[in-house]
Amino acid sequence: MAEPQTTSSGFTKEEELLLQDFSRNVSTKSNALFYGNAFIISAVPIWLFWRVHQMELLPSLVFFAIVTGLCTYLMAMAYKNTKFSLKHKIANKREDAVTREMTALLADDKKISRKEKDERILWKKNDVAEYEATTFSIFYNNALFLAVVIFASFYLLRSFQPTFNYIFSVAGAGGLMALLSTGKSA
Repeated sequence: MAEPQTTSSGFTKEEELLLQDFSRNVSTKSNALFYGNAFIISAVPIWLFWRVHQMELLPSLVFFAIVTGLCTYLMAMAYKNTKFSLKHKIANKREDAVTREMTALLADDKKISRKEKDERILWKKNDVAEYEATTFSIFYNNALFLAVVIFASFYLLRSFQPTFNYIFSVAGAGGLMALLSTGKSA
């Protein structure tokens, strides 16, 4: 029997793929999705402050750009952290259903070994968990971010000048999302 080939890190390819599933690193596709969503959700409060709080658009452009950039980074970090903490919980909850589905799907194929069936089931389980964790992370953080921005801008900081209200409510909400995402979830 041939020995499995090791990579430069000393792990086999299978071990590296398994470790990759447990790392905090996200794929380029997920990173682009996170930063794209983070930019959109970070730019939404500009409309609120321009139309409702009557901030002038052009004189405030520098504040809008800086706070939106900072908030985009913080929200993308919150998405990544939330996704990481949810992925394995979702994988455990979906394991039985995915196993049943894949077993039924692969039952007729006699050419596939038991090991390959198990690998396909594991891959499908990770794929489902990845997708669900990504979408829930974006939804959860966006909803909470917008709720905090609205609460802070209309209630907590309503007596502040609109520029300071914008800076503190939007940057504060982004910072709060990043902070909350680092905690251990139950």
